Amino acid sequence: MTEKPLKVKTPIVLTIAGSDSGGGAGIAADLKTFAALGVHGTCAITSVTAQNTTGVLKAFDLTPETVASQIEAVCTDMEVRWAKSGMLASSEIVREVAKEVRKHELSLVLDPVIAAEAGGNLLRKEALSVLAEELLPFCKVTTPNASEAGALAGMTVKTPEDAKVAARKIADLGVEAVIVTGGHLDATDLIYEADSETFTRVPGTFVKGGTHGTGCTYSAAVTAFLASGEDLEGAARKAKKFVEQAILRSRPAGRGVSPVNQLGAVLEEKERYLVLRELKDAVSILEGSPDFSKLIPEVGCNIGMAIPEADSYEDIAAVEGRIVRHRGRAVSVGCVDFGASRHVARIILSSLRYNPEIRAAINVKYSMELLAACKEMKLGISSFDRAEEPENTSTMDWGTAEAIKKYGSVPKVIYDKGGSGKEPMIRLLGGCATEVAKLAVELAEKIQ
Repeated sequence: MTEKPLKVKTPIVLTIAGSDSGGGAGIAADLKTFAALGVHGTCAITSVTAQNTTGVLKAFDLTPETVASQIEAVCTDMEVRWAKSGMLASSEIVREVAKEVRKHELSLVLDPVIAAEAGGNLLRKEALSVLAEELLPFCKVTTPNASEAGALAGMTVKTPEDAKVAARKIADLGVEAVIVTGGHLDATDLIYEADSETFTRVPGTFVKGGTHGTGCTYSAAVTAFLASGEDLEGAARKAKKFVEQAILRSRPAGRGVSPVNQLGAVLEEKERYLVLRELKDAVSILEGSPDFSKLIPEVGCNIGMAIPEADSYEDIAAVEGRIVRHRGRAVSVGCVDFGASRHVARIILSSLRYNPEIRAAINVKYSMELLAACKEMKLGISSFDRAEEPENTSTMDWGTAEAIKKYGSVPKVIYDKGGSGKEPMIRLLGGCATEVAKLAVELAEKIQ
């Protein structure tokens, strides 16, 4: 009898928060964050908001009984140890959540949501004191921004020193740890642990992108990392990095503040995997051809492919040691990896500026016969002259752009006749690596 392998148990986490009809914050942001970080997300909705990127238009609170029923349903069926709370609009909802946290012995990360990033109040004034007195004492961690920290501490928080004072005052209310996030200060988060009375700084930098949902995403990420076994500082550092990446990968979704993209990093990793797999297939096509070796230049050739929206050499994969001719066949020397070839990367990056669909290129040997074959196949052809290259420029950056401008769009073929110490070369461009590999093989079969 063959035993089935044991499966790793996925941590289950709970978010107690409001919904965002625009999908940028609240429950939507929390569940996307949980999914991206590999924990199973459950939810208890406290309020339904009519919300978009411009702000909260209306909010409809659920009854405390409805909130409690959701928490009860999850916690009596699943092993939930960590939870986070977000929008708790009324005193009654706060009290009910506090009761459920105690009942189910939940380790709670409290995001003291007062206002939406895009605009609009989410916590009634009378509920703030109830939150501080009846829920905070039963929390493991709270993650206020500067404004929220000031409201909880009864002071104005404008500097990192103010944040220290506020963190101590909030901890005096009974919470075990306070993280004052630095998005509205100097981008540095401040962790204060009450037991040891220690401060830890988590430095960061301001990054460009949409910020709608950052607070929800951060507290959800802290919760997910803690549920996965990280200590507080480790969870805070990883959560900060996660949010920065989510901001960088944000996409416009309306007329107001764009939402963060929690799955951006995951999707990019998927694209990187797909590019590597595509490139390996392309190399196999070239190595399997009995004719392609005729097109390999003296310096060898390389084939590369970019992930979507590539903006650096590290976003483009190629063969680490090029493709060379060996005993009449094409042989790749080295593995495929990102950042392996700046030569082919420059060609692709330059092409992407004019057409984001052109993500692959290969360089092959120049010959009049090969150019004639390209014309016979009615491929778009353009060229550049190295003698016209301005000073302090990269030949491939400038030359590719020059050929594209001359042609009016990105052609399939770009060539130059070389220069002093430079071998003449033809570059074939296309949407993916197998496309340009198949084109190269087809051209090779036409050459005698």
